[in-house]
Amino acid sequence: MSSLAYETSHPETTTAEADTALQSLRPVPRISIQAFCETEAVASPIERAGEDRRMAKAHLKVHMGGLSTAVEFYQTAATPNLIILESRGEPKDLLASLTELAELCDPSTKVVIVGHYNDVWLYRELTRAGVSEYVVAPISMADIVSVIAGIFVDPEAEPVGRSIAFVGAKGGVGSSTLAHNLAWTMSALFESEVVVADLDLPFGTANINFDQDPAQGIAEAVFSPERIDEVYLDRLLAQCAERLSLLAAPSTLDRTYDFDAEAFAQIIDTAQRSAPLVVLDVPHLWTSWSQTTLARADEVVITATPELANLRNTKNLVDTLAKLRPNDGPPKLVINQANVPKRPEISADDFAEPLGIMPLAVIPFEPQLFGSAANNGRMLGEMDHNHPVVQTMNDIAYILTGRREIKVKKKSGLAGLFERLHLKT
Repeated sequence: MSSLAYETSHPETTTAEADTALQSLRPVPRISIQAFCETEAVASPIERAGEDRRMAKAHLKVHMGGLSTAVEFYQTAATPNLIILESRGEPKDLLASLTELAELCDPSTKVVIVGHYNDVWLYRELTRAGVSEYVVAPISMADIVSVIAGIFVDPEAEPVGRSIAFVGAKGGVGSSTLAHNLAWTMSALFESEVVVADLDLPFGTANINFDQDPAQGIAEAVFSPERIDEVYLDRLLAQCAERLSLLAAPSTLDRTYDFDAEAFAQIIDTAQRSAPLVVLDVPHLWTSWSQTTLARADEVVITATPELANLRNTKNLVDTLAKLRPNDGPPKLVINQANVPKRPEISADDFAEPLGIMPLAVIPFEPQLFGSAANNGRMLGEMDHNHPVVQTMNDIAYILTGRREIKVKKKSGLAGLFERLHLKT
């Protein structure tokens, strides 16, 4: 019977035909892929696919062992953007075995099954279960590249990347430091590609924090919007770590930086099609473009210090974003630089009560750790990966990527202070 599964190449397919099919494919974005194979006949073309130029930006690892190996592996490891599984099991056994793997997968992880049964019923059941594609062995290198491209490069598909915008309630509260360190943490902790975009063109600090001095960066993209595509963007990115790239700000005052509301939209959209995570370092200002950027981000993180002006500004941001993003949840809050000696502060509970949101974390004032990292162009995790602040960064990274939920607790009242701020509860 005919199959609805992906049509794989056959031995009679010529090399010229395969080359022609590949030529029409766009490069695969910066995604992580792990394959679990039961036979060399499947493992070999997948390994060759990883060497194809269209897969140059993707990270692919091939493991020998099928579904049971994958389940054991992901008991202690985060799942990648794509899992490719070979199974020689019968259709009903395969479906039953996938349940255990599904419990370990992140919501955004996609799965491709390479099976040995040309079965329409199996294809339909796998699709219903959320599997992205079912491919019948034998397969070729071109089949694998085409399947991956079909999932991640479809021009009509939603952007593969999730954008997380960081903004400070005031200048100097450490929003950029938090953004840069969390970008590094997510790339290292989850072995996922991350792009950092420093949107503070005149005064951005990402190049200093990552110890980079790229000749080009985000300014070239924003002043030449007609040139922006994945290839051009790739030329502008500076490599900061194995899976971390930077769109650096020029950090110069040789021109004025006045932009319209859509100035960064195409850059961000292109970056999201190139990497699973895009961190937007938004400066503390209120312009049409910064408002648009925050309104369209998948997630917004507000950094604030525990004092009155920060509370007022955070409340304004939370209320305004609720109107701009009526179908999204509230922004996330991080209280930074807490417990400064001899400084009167608002407690975390009292700070959170008028906002209606609890902070993801309260990061203490640690001038030695943060100062040493900044002066050496290194991330906090590189300075001391066992430090409690670094562990807090790890926890925040899990929450922002949807791998962990926020624990909510009841809050105390703050009516008197609220009246001083003249804000509505």
